[in-house]
Amino acid sequence: MIQQATQQSIVQIFASPESWIEGEAVRQLEKTAALESMKRCVGLPDLHPGRGTPVGAAFYTDTMIYPFIVGNDVGCGIGLWQTTLQKNKIKRDKWVRKLTHLNSTWSGKSHSFLRQYDLEPTVDDAALGTIGSGNHFVELQRVEKVFCSKRLGELGLDPTKMQLLVHSGSRGIGEALLRKHTDQYGAKGLNDGSKAAEDYLKTHDFAVAWARCNRALIAKRFVDKLNADCRVLLDLCHNSVEQIELYGKPGWLHRKGAAPSDQGMVVIPGSRGSLSYLVAPTGNQIANLWSLAHGAGRKWKRKSCKDRLKNRYSAASMRQTSLGSVVICNDKESLYEEAPQAYKNIETVIAAMQTCGLLEVIATLRPLITYKSEK
Repeated sequence: MIQQATQQSIVQIFASPESWIEGEAVRQLEKTAALESMKRCVGLPDLHPGRGTPVGAAFYTDTMIYPFIVGNDVGCGIGLWQTTLQKNKIKRDKWVRKLTHLNSTWSGKSHSFLRQYDLEPTVDDAALGTIGSGNHFVELQRVEKVFCSKRLGELGLDPTKMQLLVHSGSRGIGEALLRKHTDQYGAKGLNDGSKAAEDYLKTHDFAVAWARCNRALIAKRFVDKLNADCRVLLDLCHNSVEQIELYGKPGWLHRKGAAPSDQGMVVIPGSRGSLSYLVAPTGNQIANLWSLAHGAGRKWKRKSCKDRLKNRYSAASMRQTSLGSVVICNDKESLYEEAPQAYKNIETVIAAMQTCGLLEVIATLRPLITYKSEK
């Protein structure tokens, strides 16, 4: 664990000697630490540069809220569902043929689905139940190895059946919220007692709830295609701000690409070509601001991926991984931008958090089908 003191706050990076963290990400973390009201900054082993603020980090302020730290995908997160599909009756190629049009507008009644989550309709509801672009995905998985059967049972996960992992967010709602803020305030923060902060938090909370509803509908659409059912095991938000107490004092916890470790077990995906990890937080989690890595973390910038890989791999070859799983993605740019090679080693990320005493591994999950987009 690296610890660095800044003038206004303490910056801590939880990593191991084997962790690779780009210098620009550390510089962004230190720059953010100098903001008004910033008291604690935590970098996790998936830390990598973002748009001014690093991804894979958590920040604690005492009186200020910073919308630009949360970013444009408020509510983005990951959910894990237990399906009724039998692990010993896999029909991968047949299932692949059935999985079509999952990123197009849902034909069902979105208003009725929203009401199940106590949400009112919005102008953005045509996007409800869609995955989006970038690193968002749906992945059908099976349990690879169990390290703690008792904890698996506590979660309600059945290792004889398939699991579904959904990574998506609030679609256009978060983007519009950030744009509205930056048009008026730029990168400035908001005093937590102000009307501006109250207005931001109201829409922020709606976006978080909408994103959770969105992931649930994505899961439903996926399993419906396969004539199966599913039930949610966990759903965790990676991009948000919430009021907390730290050492008896109220403040604001901002997560930017960080999984909450104060809500039970956490699922941490690697890339479409690696295992995912189901983990349980250990210790009091205060030092790491109740946050864990949300994935492997990017190693390469998106714009550089195609040039690095196109002479070695055809787009067609990238639709099957080294683990034997299939990738449904007809967007060639996305195939390269989200290639497994573009991400850090998930085993190293998990091992670093184990070394720091932040988690224990409960099980690993192996991908079978990764759905990203059709185009």
